[in-house]
Amino acid sequence: MSARAPADPVARFLEAMRAERGAADNTIAAYARDLSDLAEHGGGDLLALGRADIAAWMAAMEARGLSRATRARRLSAARQFYRFACEEGWREDDPAARLRGPGARRPLPRTLSPEQVEALLEAARRPAGPGPAAQAAALRLSCMLELLYATGMRASELLDLPAAAARGDPRMLLVRGKGGRERMVPLSEPARAALAAWLAHRDADPRLRGAAALFPSRGRAGRLTRARFFQLVRETAARAGIDPASVSPHTLRHAFATHLLAGGADLRAIQTLLGHADISTTEIYAHVMQARLQALVLSGHPLAAGGDGSARPADEGAALAAGKGGGGPADPDGPGADRAAPRLDKRPPRR
Repeated sequence: MSARAPADPVARFLEAMRAERGAADNTIAAYARDLSDLAEHGGGDLLALGRADIAAWMAAMEARGLSRATRARRLSAARQFYRFACEEGWREDDPAARLRGPGARRPLPRTLSPEQVEALLEAARRPAGPGPAAQAAALRLSCMLELLYATGMRASELLDLPAAAARGDPRMLLVRGKGGRERMVPLSEPARAALAAWLAHRDADPRLRGAAALFPSRGRAGRLTRARFFQLVRETAARAGIDPASVSPHTLRHAFATHLLAGGADLRAIQTLLGHADISTTEIYAHVMQARLQALVLSGHPLAAGGDGSARPADEGAALAAGKGGGGPADPDGPGADRAAPRLDKRPPRR
């Protein structure tokens, strides 16, 4: 080990990740936790560990019941740290370079149907109790959920929005995403109406008027926290008759992407709207197209015709065309498409 190694190599590594790669705060915090876990397992000095030590750490994590995704992420953090250590000359070898990871399985995203989304938004619009405080909370929560579903923003991106970004009845919002990357996202009419209603209340309240955050809080961060927002979303899901365990702020991001894709949107466009750096991240939403492709084959492929050359009876393809039996949405080009996959500016009528 070189004498050039600093007293706190992890802190130096995290500084470099932030400065050179534009890593987000949440990413930095996750790397810090992962490397702390490795240091605790290995005796404290990360630069003194060898390949066998890291392999034993991986085995210990599996024995503790940690998921494949967690183990894969932690090994990734270790690999990046030791690669950085070699580049800086703190080590001559990379003990994590040839270790095989668990290979994180990518589960299909948990999402909501358009009807469930509308029920959730309707529940958010209703005050949870009597009095002006409950009415103000409903205005805020309704605005937040409308913005999430209209734009597909991450919860952290929504909570970090400055009030200045929402002034002037904008048709688009500038969002700062992971790594400091910026993108423009369009707003639906319901989202603009909810935003205008929240801003009117916010500007009339002297306690909120001067705050920099669009959704301010009296806490140290000066804005609503992710934990509190998560709690509010689950409480609202329960009031909407939806299993709270199946709903989080990120579920609305998944619903946004899934419903757009079912409505015929291009994957590249969805990638841009979501702020994904790699199209492979967006491709996970392609599962919603299965029913549409099956219905297309049944209606247009020669082998889908009856033995006499005539088209198959309608009942043989009806279930798939209606989104039944195939586990996917209805054909977005067929009847009722606007109900199956509402566009950003067109949702089922409010009840």
